[in-house]
Amino acid sequence: MNLQQLSQELNLIAKKAGAFIKQEAENFDRSTIEMKGFANMVSYVDKQAEEMLVEDLRKLLPEAGFITEEGTDTTRQDRYNWIIDPLDGTTNFTHGLPLFSVSVGLMENKEIVAGVVYGVMHDECFWAYKGGGAYLNDKKIHVSDITTLEQSLIITGFPYYEETKAKQYLEILHAFMARSHGFRRLGSAALDLAYVAAGRAETFFEYNLQPYDVAAGIILVQEAGGQVSMFGDGDDFIFGKQIIGSNGHIHQQVKDTINEFWK
Repeated sequence: MNLQQLSQELNLIAKKAGAFIKQEAENFDRSTIEMKGFANMVSYVDKQAEEMLVEDLRKLLPEAGFITEEGTDTTRQDRYNWIIDPLDGTTNFTHGLPLFSVSVGLMENKEIVAGVVYGVMHDECFWAYKGGGAYLNDKKIHVSDITTLEQSLIITGFPYYEETKAKQYLEILHAFMARSHGFRRLGSAALDLAYVAAGRAETFFEYNLQPYDVAAGIILVQEAGGQVSMFGDGDDFIFGKQIIGSNGHIHQQVKDTINEFWK
């Protein structure tokens, strides 16, 4: 498989879905929102964008299966599977906050080998493929060279569905607040990881995530020279529902700080 050529075509597919999302954002009616759970929204835009992506990705790689957020196609295959979040940052989208993205990763066996995160409103296409590096539009990107937590900007997310860990998470946030340049909570895990890959922040961490939240971002960080792991010793950061993505230099500092409180 020519991953470079596939990535170029994948970028066009993501941008096509992004163009639809941007068009709908201009006159979005919040009365059309459905609630999948507390603070977990879905709209017709998510669903239609996913249908567009699945249709085009089937043509691009017919032998691949799918892992999709909205369930358009959930047929898994043994070797290749597309992992799709058609609109990562739905809450931002519904409120008119321009931080949301189209995220698509290609998993071969248990490894992400290509991915794209398209920042819709800023027309920023972050993409990477195994062995080929990471890019923002046509420019190669790299993680930052900052080596201390004290000089780092940290991105995180606030999990709404796992209250049993809330106290521990707040303790982690408090510790980082005292040890870093500051926090950002942007609302799109895919963009968060893309921004780490581009050197705009030094690390992103969150728990209770799904594979479609992180798949594309994983290879972006890895190909940009960064590091990805779980909080603890496990290595299933695609499906393990927790992730640290960093520039690599501060990775152990981040991990150690989290594990002071994460039990």
